[in-house]
Amino acid sequence: MTTEALYEELNYVNHSREKRLIYANLMIEKPYLIPKLMGILFLVDDKISPRAAWVLEFMCGENLDAIIPYLDLFIEHMHTVHLDPAVRPVAKICEYLITAYYSKESNNIKTHLLPKHLEKITETCFDWMINDEKVAPKAYGMNCLYLLGKDYDWIHPELVTILQRDYHSQSAAFKARSRHIFKKLKI
Repeated sequence: MTTEALYEELNYVNHSREKRLIYANLMIEKPYLIPKLMGILFLVDDKISPRAAWVLEFMCGENLDAIIPYLDLFIEHMHTVHLDPAVRPVAKICEYLITAYYSKESNNIKTHLLPKHLEKITETCFDWMINDEKVAPKAYGMNCLYLLGKDYDWIHPELVTILQRDYHSQSAAFKARSRHIFKKLKI
């Protein structure tokens, strides 16, 4: 399948779990399509970009190892995504990656997610926290930063500063997730 054909196929992807799952499984079955899907995702001003993000998120939810050969590509460009419906799934993929990295269970992400990747995810999560993003990317970013702060002692103080600063001006969902993080940090 060409990139153009995949682009056309993405017109049929919608918010339904069924459609996203069909295309996520296609990516898992035909991994050569993953860089093409990412290429469409990183057409950041295109209305199809979010649909590519939805499929990639679902693919990662089904089989996170499928993204491993393309970690450099994903992490190098994820910060360029700016359309709200595309930012949320990109943030969710970061949460999948960081959660797997800090899991007590052995997994392939632990060996393939490199310090350079962790640094870029940290930077992007902080960007989501301080920029005018919807609550979902902020919530996923909070969770990533909490976990990353276990290894990088400067992250938790910075995260707490942002959460405390923004707490009163944000949504109920932001406040709830902030309280959850504060509880984990014993604040």
